[in-house]
Amino acid sequence: MQFLAQYGLFLAKTVTWVAALLLLVAGIGSLLRSARQQTGNRLEIKNVNQRLRELADGLNEELLDAADLKKLSSARKKQQKLEEKRNKKAPPPPKPRVFVLDFDGDVQASAVTSLREEISALLQVARDEDEVLLRLESGGGLVHSYGLASSQLVRLRQRRLKLTVAVDKIAASGGYMMACVADQVIAAPFAIVGSIGVVAQIPNFNRLLRKHDIDLELHTAGEHKRTLTLFGENTEAGRAKFREEIQATHDLFKNFVAQNRPSLDLAKVATGEHWFGTQALDLKLIDKIATSDDYLLGRTKDADVYELRYRRRRPLSERVGDSLTRLATSLRRGARSEMLQPL
Repeated sequence: MQFLAQYGLFLAKTVTWVAALLLLVAGIGSLLRSARQQTGNRLEIKNVNQRLRELADGLNEELLDAADLKKLSSARKKQQKLEEKRNKKAPPPPKPRVFVLDFDGDVQASAVTSLREEISALLQVARDEDEVLLRLESGGGLVHSYGLASSQLVRLRQRRLKLTVAVDKIAASGGYMMACVADQVIAAPFAIVGSIGVVAQIPNFNRLLRKHDIDLELHTAGEHKRTLTLFGENTEAGRAKFREEIQATHDLFKNFVAQNRPSLDLAKVATGEHWFGTQALDLKLIDKIATSDDYLLGRTKDADVYELRYRRRRPLSERVGDSLTRLATSLRRGARSEMLQPL
């Protein structure tokens, strides 16, 4: 019986590894096929009016009986004929367009790679009456990264295109640096807004190195080339210079916000604090309480709304690496669950 139990366990492990290898081979083959099919980076365009209309039609089909559906269809056809007849007599001016962009920000504001391409594309086709809606979600990050992201939005303002920023969850610190560029900022009631401040921290291992008799040499040219370091002995002069640099960055941040939202009381809002949407409205950090969904639903009544997405083709090595990581994770979970099985 012991031999059979050991043999069964060996057989189960062998089958598991063979299955894993087959999945790996199949995954790599799938990636290779998709790589051949893809032609590279591309800009995707989706009609929001059509998507919302299809959602409403699907709901009507479930809720209305046959007679009511027929009445609704007849009314639509009648309205369409009236519009066609009216347009033949006096062609209407082209409807304004709303271009919807998304920015899901991380610490490095890596979404700016797609944002700059999307803005470069629409600046070539946008008309004066058009609008850009940016659905922004970011808790901030590196100063220079979010400075670049904000500069991309400034390009829209320089072309005198109306820019609306919608904050459904959070636009704090660098996220608010981007939001303040807009002509109009809307936010959900419980969205987090603000945090006009700068923070920096750095650990120091100098005492640990000295405890183990490890010497460190750091040579610089320039008095302030290094202020605080990870491994060297930090001085009060270095700390003072570091605080000075942080304050200078905060001043730049405040000046940028003041230029774009001059009605703000910076002494009250540039303290590094954040507020919920309803509080931010009272402080004039935002202009209106609304979700991006409500705003878009209203705009579809008088404008053609399009979502723009710049899709970057990821290198094959990166995709294979992600697949291997997912496979390794699943194998570890499987091994862990196998260990927890009762004997």
